Order: sequence, then structure tokens, then C-alpha cells
Amino acid sequence: MKSPHKILVIIQRSNGDVFLSMTLIKKIYEHYESPQIDLLINDDTLAIARLLPHINFIHTFSYQEKNDKRFKQEKRLFSKIFRKYDLSINLTASDRSVLYALLAGKKSISAIEKDNKKSWWKKKLLSDYYYFDSLKHILINNLKPLTLLQIKHDYIQNSIEISDKTYSGIKKILDSKGIKNFVIFHPSAQYNYKIYPQHLRNELLAYLSNLGVPILITGSTNKIDSYIKQQLPSLLNIIDLIGETTLEEYFALSELSLAYIGMDTLNMHIAAAQNKRVFAIFGPTNLKMWSPWSNQLQTSASFDMPLQTYGNATIFQANMHCVACGKAGCDDSGTSICLSKISPSLVFEEVKNWYQNVKL
Repeated sequence: MKSPHKILVIIQRSNGDVFLSMTLIKKIYEHYESPQIDLLINDDTLAIARLLPHINFIHTFSYQEKNDKRFKQEKRLFSKIFRKYDLSINLTASDRSVLYALLAGKKSISAIEKDNKKSWWKKKLLSDYYYFDSLKHILINNLKPLTLLQIKHDYIQNSIEISDKTYSGIKKILDSKGIKNFVIFHPSAQYNYKIYPQHLRNELLAYLSNLGVPILITGSTNKIDSYIKQQLPSLLNIIDLIGETTLEEYFALSELSLAYIGMDTLNMHIAAAQNKRVFAIFGPTNLKMWSPWSNQLQTSASFDMPLQTYGNATIFQANMHCVACGKAGCDDSGTSICLSKISPSLVFEEVKNWYQNVKL
């Protein structure tokens, strides 16, 4: 195709999806020699979207506004994007996202479902399409449009470049606390069904406090993180930073860390992209799609098992026949029983064995 000057990338999923679109955005920006790239995202992912490079403008979709005044929002978005782009790339297979792609781009590429009953009309109307494959990592799915556009690429997840000012600010905070080498422990996630139970988390923190290195507890100011902050035990070498860093500052903090310990969430993907040592506690999440990506091996986990290590990542799962079910918890309460079956001592032993061999 003729080189597009204006491109819309649509990502209507979670924070991790938006972050893991960065390699795609970087490649199309380089290949088409600095085109204007806009995003269309869900509004709860705006913070991470604002940190992505090469982005000109961000359109947002609000589920709250959808519930309150659906057609007004749709009308507003349609008027803003209708035939405004030479190329639209949709990374989400939902009907709404595909319609946005069709309306926005003179040429449109989109993920679609393999089920022909859901996708037949998408095949007919889109300029090109690819099947979204839940048995493949999200990074691999996100890079499929590059293949359709005949853009050469590898399978490396890039991280966001942080300003010297932000690094300097984080280093000042660490210096004020007398911290040089440290490990991040991130206990929260966007959803409760992904969170390690409090009593097991506190047991793990008690083990980690004896590791001989500061353990920095991270999190935002949202409701879930604030609740966890209230539950943290007072322990030697355990330092509470929940609510004390912006997302950009967290990137700098993660870059300066030795390793990441915690839940499968955006912060885990950040650490993996920075090639940090990752110890990730997984509940019902689909590993094939969402495990930490190893840039070293250019691969992710491909099967479920209680303990596995590949490249710079170690993953912990419960030894249960239902793991990983891919559901949002075992019942309506959002509780994941599988998370309660992961031993804190097992996690700690893996961390300890790694740390004893770290060359500082």
C-alpha cells in the first residue's frame, strides 16, 4: 500500500494490552517514516497510553458513559474518526472495535474471531484481517498486522524511555532512604481475582524480610492498592511505597531494581520488557497469552505447571486440574481458590536461590 500519513491504532482491552502494543507502534512509525499515529483506547488505560512514544492524539471510550448515554458517545467518536485515517489497525476482535476500524480507515486491518458465525461480516468488510489466537502470547497477536503489512520485525517487547528528570527524582527518594540495591514486590492487580490472599502475602513478606535486601512494596492510589496498604505488616527490610510514585516514576523504579516479585499485571510486563528477573504468581490467567515475555528467548510460557522457569522468568501456579481456567475467579465473589494453594515458602526458595547467585 501507499505509505499512510495518518494511522489509527485501536486497543480496547486492559493496561497490559496497551503496553504490549508498543513494539507494533514503534515499527510502523519507523517503517512509514514518522506518520501521525493516534490511539483509540478505553479510558481506564489512559495513564499507560500517555507514556507510549510516537503518539499524536488519544481517543477514549468510556464504559461508564456507554451505560449513561451510549449513543451520544458513539456519535461523538464516529464524528471524530470517520474516514480521518489512511490506515486503521485494530488489535481487539470485538464488534465495536471492528466497526471503529472500518469507519476510521481507508484501509482497515483487524483481529477477528476464528468462529465464522461471529466474523463472516468482518472478513467481507475489512481490507485485511488476522485471527486472534488465545493460544498465542498477546505480543505475538499484536505483531500480526506487521506481517500483513510486510513490515519486518522481531519479537522483542520494548520498554518506555524515561526522562532523566524522572530518574533523578526516583534516585533522590532511594538515596533519602539509604537504598542502593532492591527488589520490587507488587502485591496488587487490576482485578481482585488475581491477588494473592492476605495471609499468604504476609507470610511471603516475612520470608523476604530476611533475604538481606530491601523489598519495595509498590502500588497506586486506587481502592484495591489502598486496601492492601492498610494490611501490610511492619517488617525489617520491607518498605512501603504504595501510592508514592506515578506510573512514569514506577518505570524508573523498575528499571533500577534487581527483580520483580508479584502478581500477573502491568507491572510484571514492565519488568519483563526491561529484562529484569521476574517471579510471577499466577491464578486463573491464561499463561499462553499473558505470561511474562522473555526477550532473551523471544518466547513465553506455553503450558501450565506449578513451577517453571524460562529465560529471566519464573512462574508459580497451583497444582490443580482446573488451572488455568481463564475465569475471573471461582464464583461471583471474585475469589480464586488456586491462588490460595501456592506456597509462600516455594516462592521464597526460588527468590533466595536466585539472590544468592546475584553479582552486585
